[in-house]
Amino acid sequence: MSVKQKTLAKSFKIEGVGLHTGVSVAMNFLPAPENHGFKFKRIDLYNQPVIDADVDFVVDTSRGTLLEKDGVRIGTIEHTLAALIGMNLDNVLIEVNNEEAPIIDGSSRYFVEAIEKAGIVEQEAEREYFEIKKKIEIFDEQSGSTITALPDDDYRLNVFISFPSKVLNNQFATLDSISSFKTEIASCRTFVFLHELEVLMKMNLIKGGDLDNAIVIVDKEISQEEFNRLTKLFNYDNIEIKQQGILNNIDLYFDNECARHKLLDVIGDLALCGKHIKGRIIANKPGHRANSIFAKALKNEYLKTLVQVPSYDPNLPPLMDVSKIKGFLPHRYPFLMVDKIISITDDEIIGVKNVTVNEHYFQGHFPGEPVMPGVLMIEAMAQTGGLLVLSRMKEKYSTYFIRIDNVRFRRKVSPGDTLILKLGLNSPIRRGIANMKGIIYVGNKIVAEGEFLAQIFKKTEQTEF
Repeated sequence: MSVKQKTLAKSFKIEGVGLHTGVSVAMNFLPAPENHGFKFKRIDLYNQPVIDADVDFVVDTSRGTLLEKDGVRIGTIEHTLAALIGMNLDNVLIEVNNEEAPIIDGSSRYFVEAIEKAGIVEQEAEREYFEIKKKIEIFDEQSGSTITALPDDDYRLNVFISFPSKVLNNQFATLDSISSFKTEIASCRTFVFLHELEVLMKMNLIKGGDLDNAIVIVDKEISQEEFNRLTKLFNYDNIEIKQQGILNNIDLYFDNECARHKLLDVIGDLALCGKHIKGRIIANKPGHRANSIFAKALKNEYLKTLVQVPSYDPNLPPLMDVSKIKGFLPHRYPFLMVDKIISITDDEIIGVKNVTVNEHYFQGHFPGEPVMPGVLMIEAMAQTGGLLVLSRMKEKYSTYFIRIDNVRFRRKVSPGDTLILKLGLNSPIRRGIANMKGIIYVGNKIVAEGEFLAQIFKKTEQTEF
């Protein structure tokens, strides 16, 4: 049964203080189009750069999950992403005016409540799940964490935590369905040991932390003199230790709230693999570092499922040879980057580019080590995508590419390689705008990929090829 993508019915705002930076921050959550995913937009910076919620951009996991793209950062995003996944959303743009998400009460509760109030709407495009088909497992030697994914018909999680502490030793948490996130997990707050908290505050590392946004665990005896000092340090009246070994700053929602919060973190960090998951996750002593390593492993496995190398038989006549291609594209030597088209459907086209040592650019790129420039691989994809659009037009049109995103170069291209250029529409062409995904193969290996946005113009009488 297919599931449609979902976004917010209307926008909403969350305000608070960053846990580690102590800065005031506002986050605006806005509806986003199909296939947009989750993105953070730093509206406080010039050009308002956008950071995709993608594990490829994780740069630090020491005190939360920190993303960085082109020198721009956004941190402590795990509680936000957990709420978006837990509330069954696919496409949301998050405008943020500082470098860290607000900690609020240390859980996902306020994000979930705001999403409920804003409402959720269904979109036309179908959701693509990453369905776990086989066991996937990682072991992080640094932390001793093990995370495993197994096949399942829903998104389910089992989390086990263990600390060398008489108060918080072993705890276990289970989520039998992601649909229960709101009631079972969202309100569970982060936790910290008292001796850690004091050290962190002295090191000026948690400038926005206080006793209202974390469960504080006390597993060592403390004198009354020490209590008095802590009361002054935390600016909190009448600090006491409750029977279960936590400070009297907050009451627990669940006996295993700490393990449930770790489960929340796993959901938030694994959102960075870029897809809703259908499978069972078993996490033993998880942390942001291990979670990110596992999210990367999941993303790589998902990408493998997408690698369907186009079949190319050079003995078959092409659908378009160079002469026909020139009837649609204005490009000419030395800038025509498609030799022939071997397949066209309503939403996909496959072209071929033979790379020879006679290409003019090899004279300077590079003498003695000829490598096809990445910009020309992008151009080859763009021209092939243009043919997909133009070949369906009854009149003369031109395509102009107005945006290129998420370009990756995975392997070098050298003389003698045959490029198989696969371009497909991400969504139907609307209002003269075509949104495409391109992949280049050499043999059965992906060498480059990217996303392209093109605008289609009707040619005037003065326009010539």
